[in-house]
Amino acid sequence: MGQDLTQELDREEEDMKTGDIRTQWESAAPGWARWEATVATWMEPATETMLAMAGVDAGARVLDLASGAGSQTLHAAQRVGAHGHVVASDIADTMLRHVQENARAAGLTNVTTLAGAAEDLDVAAESFDAVICRLGLMLFIDPAKALLGVRRDLRPGGKVAVVVFTTAAANPFMAKPMQILLRHTGKAPPAPGQPGIFALGAPGVLERLLADSGFADVEQRTLALPLRMPSAVQALAMMQEAFGAYRAVVSDSPDAVRVAAWAEVADALNTFETVTGIVAPAEALVAAGVKPG
Repeated sequence: MGQDLTQELDREEEDMKTGDIRTQWESAAPGWARWEATVATWMEPATETMLAMAGVDAGARVLDLASGAGSQTLHAAQRVGAHGHVVASDIADTMLRHVQENARAAGLTNVTTLAGAAEDLDVAAESFDAVICRLGLMLFIDPAKALLGVRRDLRPGGKVAVVVFTTAAANPFMAKPMQILLRHTGKAPPAPGQPGIFALGAPGVLERLLADSGFADVEQRTLALPLRMPSAVQALAMMQEAFGAYRAVVSDSPDAVRVAAWAEVADALNTFETVTGIVAPAEALVAAGVKPG
């Protein structure tokens, strides 16, 4: 009886967290769509590496977790061609509407969408050749549960590939603003094992997570991804409008706190200015594994 109650309370807590995350990303979806092209350009080397490591080739059936507005979804759809198919999944319905609009605009008919949290997707077992996830896994409530679902969804021999940021030290453009926002709001950074921008970026963490989830032949590559934008003003606007995790930190703070926090973030971003615009160091990890046959 006590164990049943504990499990029920755990489910209720997870449902509340899922609802909070859905609200967070629904709020950020219009801004994410607005800045999708900028993010896609920034992440292009990682995206191409992810698709290659996942074995996304002609005729493949692909699941894209935490698709956002779907620039990588469309890349995958172009690679698999008319005889392949890509399912874009996201917790935010608004994100998926952008995927549908972008696919139509690109003339792609091999893209469908599926709403829901990555940990709880309802798909047929062994129905995909590849699963991809760009900049999502580290923000999931339970990445291990999500990967166990991925292993079930993949056919034997199918591959999963994900992109995450590495460490705060290697990603000052991402780390400094988050530190500032947390300090102004009096909030603590995520504890080890909790969702966060750098939760899976330390050496060995993602590799162990994939292996512990039952994937074999785990491989990973570290990529330097400097962000180049015309100005720090534009970089600030992108962060304020599109980055859901950053917006969430200050969403419940008084106006004066938000204004002061973002003003200091603006000062921090100015330090990346050069004569040709902003150039900010960034680093991502691309990791992949195979479902044993």
